[in-house]
Amino acid sequence: MALCGLRVVEMAGLAPAPFCGMIMADFGASVIRVDKPNTPDVDRLGRGKRSIVLDVKKQEGRSIVEKLCSNADVLIEPYRAGVMEKMGLGPKELMKDNPKLIYARLTGFGQSGPYADMAGHDINYLALSGLLSLLGRKEGPPTPPINLLADFAGGGLICALGIAFALFERSKSGQGQVIDANMVEGAAYTGAWMYSSRDLWVWGKGRGCNWLDSGAHFYETYETSDGRYMAVGAIEPQFYDQLISLLGLSTDKVGQFDDFDAMKIIIKNRFKEKTQEEWTKIFDGKDACVTPVLSLDEAPVHPHNAKRGSFIPSSLPGNFEPGPAPRLSRTPGIVVLGTKPPRVGQHTVEVLVELGYSKQDIDQLLLHEVAKVTREKAHL
Repeated sequence: MALCGLRVVEMAGLAPAPFCGMIMADFGASVIRVDKPNTPDVDRLGRGKRSIVLDVKKQEGRSIVEKLCSNADVLIEPYRAGVMEKMGLGPKELMKDNPKLIYARLTGFGQSGPYADMAGHDINYLALSGLLSLLGRKEGPPTPPINLLADFAGGGLICALGIAFALFERSKSGQGQVIDANMVEGAAYTGAWMYSSRDLWVWGKGRGCNWLDSGAHFYETYETSDGRYMAVGAIEPQFYDQLISLLGLSTDKVGQFDDFDAMKIIIKNRFKEKTQEEWTKIFDGKDACVTPVLSLDEAPVHPHNAKRGSFIPSSLPGNFEPGPAPRLSRTPGIVVLGTKPPRVGQHTVEVLVELGYSKQDIDQLLLHEVAKVTREKAHL
């Protein structure tokens, strides 16, 4: 695996940092997640990781984190600017003992600036990036894309990319470095084309009135007779011609190409005449850029995804989750099927033993609640 032998310490957080850590684990890194005491088991991005519970408010807990990082390649921390420094676990301290450490800081607003210590969520970071203003239908308010764009794309994924860059550079210099990954800049970066293409014909109108934001009839979702939806992305002329032909319409009947609203009504009414399954059979294998809108339960068993093995069985019985991406020809990401994400504190003793703590030392750490173990409940 591509990251086999890499040692990663992940300070537990929500969404973006766990996703970044999961990417590392999926591609072979050994990831130890440092959980806080009394943390509920709500992390659904823990596959392939181990969990140790430490009270970092206590000096002994912080000392264990220092020991973990002294032998680590990467640290992922999701706290607001200055929090790690207050605990004596900032880059200055940890990289003094381990100058090869890649210290990845993943925050909302970054390590500096007026908002650096302000709370926020995906919707706030996306708003400040400028991109939220583009999302939504006309005559409606901006619509957040759940928390995909800032938390996961601009946050966890961009941070993982930064770690890869830093690791490559370290292979030449032998030195670690600090990564300031934040979701405002990360989201904005994923939207670089939106900024640089504002002079193109695809934009120029208000929200929800342009080619790619639900304004155009050829880039839209349409309801079918059974209340399901089809996604249409027939931008190029040859694909558009296929769309109109397979709908059983003609260019003359549809009307003028520039009259998006009028044409949308005609196509909308046509899609309402058949079920999603019927339309899928018509468009499957055709170059019309039309596909069914699938649910999270349907996507894993769709013939294309199933053939490629794009989804893998989840630890939740009867469910699936996406497999590692992208696919590498020699060292692909691998997930051991059937393994559950770690319970909070499941590997506390195991990790402490690896760090050289004796049984007596570990007993004392557990007694004084510097470290904790969470044991699986018995099912009687």
